[in-house]
Amino acid sequence: MLTSPSRADITAWLQDFQTRLCQQLEAADGGNARFGQDDWQRPGGGGGHSRVLEHGRILEKGGVGFSAVEGTMSEAAARQLHMPDPHFYATGVSVVLHPRSPRVPIIHMNVRYFEAGNGEAWFGGGIDLTPIYVDEAQARRFHQQLKAACDQHDPTYYARFHQWADDYFYLPHRQETRGVGGIFFDRLTVGKDGTAAELFSFIQDVAEVFGPFYSQLMLENYALPFGEREEAWQTLRRNRYAEFNLAFDRGTRFGLETGGRTESILMSLPPRCGWSYNPAPPEPGSPEAATLAWLRKGVEWVDAELKIKN
Repeated sequence: MLTSPSRADITAWLQDFQTRLCQQLEAADGGNARFGQDDWQRPGGGGGHSRVLEHGRILEKGGVGFSAVEGTMSEAAARQLHMPDPHFYATGVSVVLHPRSPRVPIIHMNVRYFEAGNGEAWFGGGIDLTPIYVDEAQARRFHQQLKAACDQHDPTYYARFHQWADDYFYLPHRQETRGVGGIFFDRLTVGKDGTAAELFSFIQDVAEVFGPFYSQLMLENYALPFGEREEAWQTLRRNRYAEFNLAFDRGTRFGLETGGRTESILMSLPPRCGWSYNPAPPEPGSPEAATLAWLRKGVEWVDAELKIKN
C-alpha cells in the first residue's frame, strides 16, 4: 500500500523535480547556456525558485518555476477561483519552453497541489504541445506517451483529460486550439478522486514524461532547415500563445490574483512575438494552412488512423 504523502513530501519532490528537469534540458540543449536561479519570497507567505535559460543552442528561452506559497486571498479572488476557503497552500512546478527554431514545438507542463483552509486538498496539472508546424507522427507519439502514463492509473483518464485539454487550451476569439493539445486536469480531490498517494503518484508519472520526450523532440528537429517564411509564421503562432496565456490561463490568473511575483508568473511568455494588423490567411495547400487545419478540437491522435470526432 502506498504511504500517504504529507504536504512536505509533495513540496520536496516537486523542488527536486525542478532541479532534475533543468539538468535534463541543459543536456539536451547542448550549448553553454544554463538555467539561472532567481529566488523570491511572497509577502503573504512562502516563495519559490524561478529558473530561466536564455540564448541556448536550441532553446531561445525556457522557464522552469517552482513555488510553494500560502496565505489568504481576497474574497473576490476566492470566488473567481472557486476556492472553498480563502486560506490556501499551493505548490507546483510550471514549465514553458520556447525553442529558437520554428521546427521545434513550444511545450508547456504544470503539476500542482492545493490545500484550502477547510482541509480540502486536490491535485492538478497537464502537458500540451504547440508546434509551429504540426508533424503528425510526433503529435501522435506525444499523445501515445501521455495515454500510457494515464493508463497506469485509470483507463478513463486519457480520454477525459484529452478532451479537457482541447476545451481548455482553446482560443475562442480565434476559434482554434493553441496547439495539438495533450492532457489537462484540475481539482482531482483527495478522498473523492483517489487517495493522496494515488493522485500524487499520477502527477509524478505525468511529470516524468516531459523531460525524455521533449529532449528527444529537440534533437530530432532543431537542425531542420527554415527561412524567413517559417520565422514569420513562428512570430504569428507565438503571439497566439501569448494571447492565451494573458487572457485565459488559470495559472496566470491565480498568480496575479494572489499577489504572486509578476516576473515569475509571466516567464511563460515568448521572447519575441508581434502583432500585425489583420494578417492574410495562409495560402491554400501551404504548410501553414496544413498546420492551421489541425488546430481544432476532437483530433483522436492515438487512433490507428487519425480522425476528427463528430
